[in-house]
Amino acid sequence: MQYKDYYKILGVDRDIDHAELKKSYRKLARKYHPDVSTEANAEERFKEVNEAYEVLGDETKRAQYDNLGADWQNGQSFNPPPGWDGGFDFNQFTGGGGGHSTGGFSDFFESMFGGGFQQGAHQQRYQQRAKPANEVMKLYVDLEDVYAGNNKRVRLPNGSSVEVKIPKGIEEGKKIRLSGKASTGGDLHLQIAFNKHPVFKREDKDIYLDLPIAPWEAALGTSANIKTLSGELKLKIPAGSSSGKKMRIKGRGLPGKSSGNLSGDQFVVIQIVTPPAETDEDKKFYEEMEKKFDWKPR
Repeated sequence: MQYKDYYKILGVDRDIDHAELKKSYRKLARKYHPDVSTEANAEERFKEVNEAYEVLGDETKRAQYDNLGADWQNGQSFNPPPGWDGGFDFNQFTGGGGGHSTGGFSDFFESMFGGGFQQGAHQQRYQQRAKPANEVMKLYVDLEDVYAGNNKRVRLPNGSSVEVKIPKGIEEGKKIRLSGKASTGGDLHLQIAFNKHPVFKREDKDIYLDLPIAPWEAALGTSANIKTLSGELKLKIPAGSSSGKKMRIKGRGLPGKSSGNLSGDQFVVIQIVTPPAETDEDKKFYEEMEKKFDWKPR
């Protein structure tokens, strides 16, 4: 039986720590993943890399592997004595029993670790444990993407890119699962985060827009084109509006995910802006206004 030098397969020294070992494994898993690799022997190398990390990434298995002692040095073959299990305690996974399955690993792996695994629920738990790890990646989206349910091209950790549908009304912190797209071969979970918007502020599903207007527009009333998540619309500003007044546009906030989850609203907040008195003429005009209006703001 051919001996498997798992350290050589992962390209690491035998005294490597777990963090560096994991980093090397992820790099190779990304390189040889059959979905993205252009290497001729990608699938075979991917299996070897996963098998090596299955042993060296587990403290107990790594100790049993290292306990082979001088046998590993010849690098040629490994012939375990009859009934040998490497001192590995299969009962910690199976509680005893017969039969085995190790998910397509080599005969060498089977000889070391495969003899005590039983079929059924215990075997299934082990196979699940050996699956490639999932990963989480933040995906930053604009409020417009969430409002409309846009498609967004996303660059993945393995270097490829994919077009992702942003669910309409998805909430910040929720995840979109991409099956098998992690660099490890597991699932990639895209965790939604909202980009800071240059115009709108957000409170839950409601959005807020500050609208600057001149004093005469506030006093006399006017119409103004305002931005919404779906484009511009004309809004009538009533006469006598004061700074801080909120005008509600129903249903123009972030949408609900279903009919039972109501959409938010857009609020336009009036901000009265006074022209600066930069010249003597400007100052004289303000002085005349002060005399003309018999009105005190306080």
